[in-house]
Amino acid sequence: MAGGAEVEEGVTRVLLVDDSPVDRRVAQLLLTANSCAGSFHVIAVDSAKKAMEFLGLKDGKEQAIDMVLTDYCMPEMTGYDLLKAIKALNPLKPIPVVVMSSENEPQRISRCLNAGAEDFIVKPLQSKDVQRLRNCSSARPPKCPSAPCEAVSKRKPLPLPSNHAAAVDAASPSGRRAHFAGVAMVLHSSSVELSQYFPLLFKLVLLLYAVLCLGELLLRRRSPSSGCSLSLWCA
Repeated sequence: MAGGAEVEEGVTRVLLVDDSPVDRRVAQLLLTANSCAGSFHVIAVDSAKKAMEFLGLKDGKEQAIDMVLTDYCMPEMTGYDLLKAIKALNPLKPIPVVVMSSENEPQRISRCLNAGAEDFIVKPLQSKDVQRLRNCSSARPPKCPSAPCEAVSKRKPLPLPSNHAAAVDAASPSGRRAHFAGVAMVLHSSSVELSQYFPLLFKLVLLLYAVLCLGELLLRRRSPSSGCSLSLWCA
C-alpha cells in the first residue's frame, strides 16, 4: 500500500516490522481476521530501516500511521533503536509503538517501556493481544469502554509490566500450542496456494512415464533379444 492511501474511518493503520516471515504472516492473519477489536489495516516491512523509510524518518515526509508494531531483535537496526527514532520524530505527539519479543526478559521490557513504548508483548502474538493493540492505538475513540493500554506508567517506579502473566503463559504449554496454531495457519494458507499445482505435477509424472515406456518399446524393437532395461516396469 502507498503511504498516503486513504483508509476508512475507525480503521487502525498498523505498521508491522518483523524480519521473520512466519511471525509477520501470523500477525497479519490475526489483525485482519479479528474484527471484535476493530478493523486493522496492516502494512508489513521486514526491517527497521524500511520502516524508517516508510515513516519518513529519513526524508522528513511523515506518513499517516496509527501504531507501529515492531519486533525487538532484528539485524542491522533493532526494534529498540526504531522505537527511539520514532519517539524523537515528534515528541509532542509521538506514534504509539508496541514492541514484541520471543524472550521474556524483564530488563528488556523495562528498557523499552522507559524509552516510551506503549506496551510489550511476548511472542507468539495471540488473539487476546489484539484488543491490547487496539487500546494502544492513536485511532481509538476518546472514551474507550475497554481497559486502558497495559503498559506501565512512566511516572511511577518501574515494576514488571502488567502483561508479565501473559509472558509467563506464552512460555507455558498453552503458549507453545498457540505458536503452533499460528504456524499452522501460515502452512494452511500456503497449502491452499500450492494445491493448484498438483494437477500439473500429476500430468508431468504421467508424461515422464509415457516417455520411458515409449523408449523401452523402441529399444526392444531394435534389439528383440535384449532384455527389458526397465526392470521395474517389466517385472
